[in-house]
Amino acid sequence: MHVFIIVVLTADGFIAEETNDISTRWTSKEDIRFFVKRTKEAGAMVMGSTTFQTIGKPLPGRKIYIYTRHPQDFAGYDPAEIEAVSLDPAEMVKKAEADGYQELAICGGASIYTQFMNAGVVDTLYITYEPALFGQGVSLFTEPVQKKLQLVSTQSLSEQTTLVEYSVIKES
Repeated sequence: MHVFIIVVLTADGFIAEETNDISTRWTSKEDIRFFVKRTKEAGAMVMGSTTFQTIGKPLPGRKIYIYTRHPQDFAGYDPAEIEAVSLDPAEMVKKAEADGYQELAICGGASIYTQFMNAGVVDTLYITYEPALFGQGVSLFTEPVQKKLQLVSTQSLSEQTTLVEYSVIKES
């Protein structure tokens, strides 16, 4: 199972100005295109309920596992598209694999990114950098994360937008 974080950051390192911000409000069409393509390739996504609320609907061609303390809030959705979970990250990876997926996209927010990174289950980070500054806002992680990364590639998605791929160096 290949587990990856996919995230867009401002030049000063924030994923949003406020917790409930919609990233498509400030990110580029090139980043959105990459997000759609890469998450469809994976087929399965994980996100917190607050992040899901910024989207508010199932995404075509992808199953979304939503971390929530209130699973009843998601009972009306088709379980093939939306499933409420509260598993630890290692169990979530096993569940996605048992459900037939070979990749799992971790799509935020900061608490979810932190849980999966600190659990040691993330293999790859796809970070899109956009030419925006917030000055303050929501950080990528909610607490310290100590990991070493290996640069795999950089790619210009446009004249303004850069995608960086890192692999996580696993501790031995």
